[in-house]
Amino acid sequence: MAEASTHSVQPPPGSQTGHSASKAALAVGAIGIVFGDIGTSPLYAFRETFVGPHPLALDTAHVLGVISLIFWSMTLVVAIQYVTILMRADNKGQGGSLALVALISSHISGKKYGWVAVLLGVFATSLFYGDSMITPAISVLSAVEGLTVVDEGLSDYVIPIALVLLIFLFVLQKRGTAKVGALFAPVMIVYFTVIASMGAWQIVQTPDILWALNPYYAVNFFIIDGFTAFLALGSVVLAVTGSEALYSDMGHFGRGPMRLSWFGFVMPCLLLNYFGQGAMIIGLPNELAVEAIQSPFFFLASEEWRLPLVFLATFATFIASQAVISGAFSITHQAMQMGYIPRLSIRHTSETEGGQIYIPIVNWALMIAVIVLVLTFQNSSNLASAYGIAVTGAVTIDTLLMAVLLVGVWKWKWWYAAPVVLLFLIVDGAYFAANLAKVPDGGWFPLMVGAVAFTLLTTWARGRKLMRERMSEVALPMEIFAKSAKNSATRVPGTAIFMASAKGGVPSALLHNIKHNKVLHERVVILTIQIAEIPYVDPDGRCEYYDLGDGFFRAVLHYGFMEATDVPEGLKSMAVCGGEFDMMHTSFFLSRQTLLPSDKPGMPIWREKIFAWMLRNSATAMEFFRLPTNRVVELGSQVRI
Repeated sequence: MAEASTHSVQPPPGSQTGHSASKAALAVGAIGIVFGDIGTSPLYAFRETFVGPHPLALDTAHVLGVISLIFWSMTLVVAIQYVTILMRADNKGQGGSLALVALISSHISGKKYGWVAVLLGVFATSLFYGDSMITPAISVLSAVEGLTVVDEGLSDYVIPIALVLLIFLFVLQKRGTAKVGALFAPVMIVYFTVIASMGAWQIVQTPDILWALNPYYAVNFFIIDGFTAFLALGSVVLAVTGSEALYSDMGHFGRGPMRLSWFGFVMPCLLLNYFGQGAMIIGLPNELAVEAIQSPFFFLASEEWRLPLVFLATFATFIASQAVISGAFSITHQAMQMGYIPRLSIRHTSETEGGQIYIPIVNWALMIAVIVLVLTFQNSSNLASAYGIAVTGAVTIDTLLMAVLLVGVWKWKWWYAAPVVLLFLIVDGAYFAANLAKVPDGGWFPLMVGAVAFTLLTTWARGRKLMRERMSEVALPMEIFAKSAKNSATRVPGTAIFMASAKGGVPSALLHNIKHNKVLHERVVILTIQIAEIPYVDPDGRCEYYDLGDGFFRAVLHYGFMEATDVPEGLKSMAVCGGEFDMMHTSFFLSRQTLLPSDKPGMPIWREKIFAWMLRNSATAMEFFRLPTNRVVELGSQVRI
């Protein structure tokens, strides 16, 4: 009952022009909500480069090479590609792969390569689901594993404690995070300050680590180790996981505050910690370095401070996981509004913040997947083998979309765009290729999740398109129906609203109603919900309407893909359709389609069965459009696709 369109826009809550709070206050808030994923990477990124599937020698050349790679990766991928360039590519304040696709589609619609950009964006979104399963598991596990640094005898308790924390995290979702969220920024500021201080102290002790700022040492690493250095990129990239999430979360705080947070606080703190870990390993005797590299993050602290650091790191990973889960809800909602996912039950957990939502089926599916991951992989090192490929895949896709953006939307000359795109494709492509070596050791998991999600998303979009085409082929024009029906049925008091998926034709529910009940209400409104390719629609342009005469009206309510489709609220602005809508005297008529086998199916039979299953299990329009439960009549119809 919803279709995409373009429409006028107002700044959403969270866009730069819509902020009432100061830039500094928003920057502080972003530290608590946005940077948790990339902020907890020091727990495992540096360690995995040396003790992961392709271990490296613990000597100065290798440490300088790895730290140099981390520094330049963070600079090129996060600071330049995402924070500097892609954050300019906002869709009316919103970021992320789907928002970018919507922005590109509005400018290149009709171009022969437009469908490729859409498929790339959908696949990047699909990969995000794999990432959102692995991030909570590896983050919380790596923090709780710090207990083994405090006391090796606690190793048997790591998995049970991690599972209890993760289950509690998912159970917490249905209550909303508004109250708990107030603690996020202070905790993360303390966390970043502590890890920066620990790193700075080690740098003071061993200042030679600062030579890693020179890219020569990154190049020298490849000269020394060749293919092994290339494989090490699969672990180095763990330092920049969360970069795509920064772009996706841009709409919550705005481009300016997030850049201030990143360049003014988060990036310096992270680099100080990474350089500190490298300095500590260089400065230790070899036998102690071998022990410390098993958990360099926690070895930065003296023994008496390691247990408090475990608690702080666990809280930080809890916050990081919360942000990823919320991101999964947000991405699902966007995909739903844009027609890639069937209607799902959505609960709003805040009366003031429209973006705070809870989607039960997504929450419990993620929880089950996270529990299975923890029990299967057992520790964060094993999980690191599964981590990275989804992130690097999404980042590489964003680079390809950036190429379309530069040429198709920003109208750059190709000789300007080509060097920029080529640079990032080389960097991102190298990381993705290095992560392909992880596929046998666990990298298959996010790829499998991405493939399943991509199949479901594209199947729903294709099936929905076919179903609408079949329904429009047999649809009776509304103007003809209105003239013929006014004298063929008894008119009864009240208003009947018939929900329609398209702006043309007579809804099947209206035909069935007059066929079986032989009555028409005094006011009949054919209502269509259209989802725009922008995040928020101007309330003044929310509705459009047409008086068809004889008490018949056709109306359209426009919503952005970030907005909740609250139909009763939207109807308040449509008093022009024969007067105000009194919910006690208004009935909503919905069509419930049942698919029948077709002699000439529009897609393979296995996909048709998947689509039919998704259609049967989608949430009712009554729930999705927030219709009053006691005012809804649902009538069935059959469709062949």
